[in-house]
Amino acid sequence: MTILERHPLRRQLFAVAIGLFIPFAVVITWSAQRTRAEREDELREEAGSVAGAAAAALTQYFTSIDTLASSLASHPAIQHLDADASDQFLGHVLGHEPLLLNIVVTDPNGVVKGSAVPSRSIGPIVSLPYVADVVARRAPVVSGLTNGAVSGKPTIVFGYPVIRDGAVVAVLGFGVNLERLQTVFESVPLPPDSVVTLSDSTGHVLGRSRDAARYIGRVSSPHPMSPRDVPKTQLLAGLDGVERFYGNAEIDRGPWLLSVGIPRDLALARVAPIFRRDFVVTAAAMICFFLVSVLLSRQLGGGLDRLRRAADRIAAGDLSPPERAPMPTQEMVQLQDAFTTMAANLRDARTALDRQIEQERKMREALQSLQRQVVRQERLAAVGVLVSGVAHELNNPLQAILGTAELLERQPNLPAEALEEVAFVKTQSGRAREIIRNLSRFSSQQSGPAELVDLRDVVAEVAQLRRSNLQNHGIALEIDTPPVRPVRANFTEVEQVTLNFVINAQQAIEGTGRAHGRIAVRVFNSGKKVHLEVQDDGAGVSAEDEPKLFQPFFTTKPVGQGTGLGLSVSYGIIESYGGTIGYRANEWGGATFFFELPAANV
Repeated sequence: MTILERHPLRRQLFAVAIGLFIPFAVVITWSAQRTRAEREDELREEAGSVAGAAAAALTQYFTSIDTLASSLASHPAIQHLDADASDQFLGHVLGHEPLLLNIVVTDPNGVVKGSAVPSRSIGPIVSLPYVADVVARRAPVVSGLTNGAVSGKPTIVFGYPVIRDGAVVAVLGFGVNLERLQTVFESVPLPPDSVVTLSDSTGHVLGRSRDAARYIGRVSSPHPMSPRDVPKTQLLAGLDGVERFYGNAEIDRGPWLLSVGIPRDLALARVAPIFRRDFVVTAAAMICFFLVSVLLSRQLGGGLDRLRRAADRIAAGDLSPPERAPMPTQEMVQLQDAFTTMAANLRDARTALDRQIEQERKMREALQSLQRQVVRQERLAAVGVLVSGVAHELNNPLQAILGTAELLERQPNLPAEALEEVAFVKTQSGRAREIIRNLSRFSSQQSGPAELVDLRDVVAEVAQLRRSNLQNHGIALEIDTPPVRPVRANFTEVEQVTLNFVINAQQAIEGTGRAHGRIAVRVFNSGKKVHLEVQDDGAGVSAEDEPKLFQPFFTTKPVGQGTGLGLSVSYGIIESYGGTIGYRANEWGGATFFFELPAANV
């Protein structure tokens, strides 16, 4: 067992420390996310500003090419298209321009008249695309991405007209070495893993500060747009798959788009030290709080443990006064005194409660005894008069009916339908005779012999007796009797209870004044018991009448239509077999009366 398990107070204080750590952790996380977002905004702004600086550097380089072209155009060898002199002169110039692949001079028809890189081996080159544009415009022209006719490397060509006496006599072409263009940006301060990309209006890469040879000519965006329509800053995944904040600047010479991408992960790298510092501070604060909590728990734990043991003893039923012990604080002393007072009050309350429970038990037993006596006397009075006055008169006609039915059964050639009706007469006559016997036993408090009874047969008998009468009054009878286990009871007595439920349901529906109604009789297994219920859509039972439903002489029927003994007699029958009987409201708005009898072990 760990120290936290032995000392609940320490465990609670540790839980409080953890609970305090969670909001601190949430705040730290939120602060880190917020700081990271701020750093990302800074990177976005930094990318935009660096893009402007890089664009200025590139524009300055292109301006230097313009200046060089202007100087070369006035050279005699260029103006007079002296091939040998032009080759020598241009080769000397190219040696001082490491970012140029070649400098070519052609006549207005595109025939090479001079090249900084020797081109004699490949013969005269005709129809260079930019030549015709320069001659037609009489102004400088920038070509698209192409392969150098002499060098064979990817390049863009700056074409300049050479004008003499007002006419274009030659065209100068400067092929830019795109693979070395990144040297222009060396003076621009860039964060680690940043990249500068130059692309044209079709999205093709013209130059790149990292791995230029690999990416020149590739499409930088699947949806290229005009450089002036590109946002100033944006977050994109580059051609190398790295997510970066890009600052964009338009270069009018192309028009081209210069993009400076700064890795997004740089924001996380910048915020990581702040996050680590906040985490260490919070962890140190939580450790200090926990140490203080442990020290406090040592001082308070002993006194609280003694009070806890006293409370456990009281909860276990030992209400003897707890032993007084020294406590570390005045509050705990007062708490110990409160425990002592509480134990004394509980002893007094338990003594008074025991006396009250004993009195209530005696009163309940007396009330149940009186109730049984009243039910017995009323049963004897009602049924005794009925049996003594009617039994003799009914037995003789019943014997005659049974005898006649037996004679009819022996008649030959009787139709099957007639035989069924005769059998029904015999069954009901036997039932009437059994009812008379049960009434006699009932008046003398002698229950009939118990036997195995299938409640489905009880429901079938009741349905056969009442269905015609119910139909005449517009009441639909629904029967739901799946297979159930048998019960041990007297068939006629259980039938009497069920019939009483159905008659009460019919009278409840008729009391509403409606021309139609519904009664449902259901039987089903309920654990170790078998459940039978009768549900109607009558007016139901009011809340003030519910407690009195099974009391003798209580009835809600008009005077002369009920004695108030039906449900109380049914209560006695079901109780005599160890069952339960009850009532509840139903979803139809009416009443549901039910009883449960223990299932027989067969």
